[in-house]
Amino acid sequence: MTTPPPVVHSLREQIREHIVEGIVSGRWKPGERIVERRIATELQVSQTPVREALRELESLRLIESAPNKGVRVRNLTAADLEESYPVRAGLEQIAAELAAERLADDCSALEPHVAALYEADAHGDGTAQVRHTVGFHRELVRAAHNAVLLHTWEGLGIEVFTALSIRWLGTVQKEYAQEHQDLVEAFRRRDPEIGALVKAHVLGCAPRA
Repeated sequence: MTTPPPVVHSLREQIREHIVEGIVSGRWKPGERIVERRIATELQVSQTPVREALRELESLRLIESAPNKGVRVRNLTAADLEESYPVRAGLEQIAAELAAERLADDCSALEPHVAALYEADAHGDGTAQVRHTVGFHRELVRAAHNAVLLHTWEGLGIEVFTALSIRWLGTVQKEYAQEHQDLVEAFRRRDPEIGALVKAHVLGCAPRA
């Protein structure tokens, strides 16, 4: 099997991931200020890509800025985190319906994430559970072969909000693998309700206010 080439992220994306990791890990807590100049010094980069990364995170509603107050981590509530799930569920329902025939014939893009989720579930590895849950759903959306749909889905910041839901609200499931295995099997048997199944699955993952 050919190993896929490593994903090369732009400087802005690397900085964005650094900030997100800091928020998810608790380095920056809700309401705490994020200093652009300090991040630039720490990462030994100019302030321009840091500013771009912060602007992108503000569009995801993860941080907020105000005149003379700088940039701070938003005090997100369960209701804030829950808002994206109906939108995500609708997008993934469309993706599942568009990708149904393709995935019925070949689920190889989904299967490695399911296998990894069984391993993560067995070890209680929350970080891996988030990574492979999001990876599974990203591959599902990619299988729709619709660039607009994928771009819109990516713009919801799925990985960030999944991780925050778990860390801040404690919405940790013991087992993720079986639900995703059930979806793979539904694709394989060409279940006519696959779109509805995927939608219900996503809505079932939403945090509760």
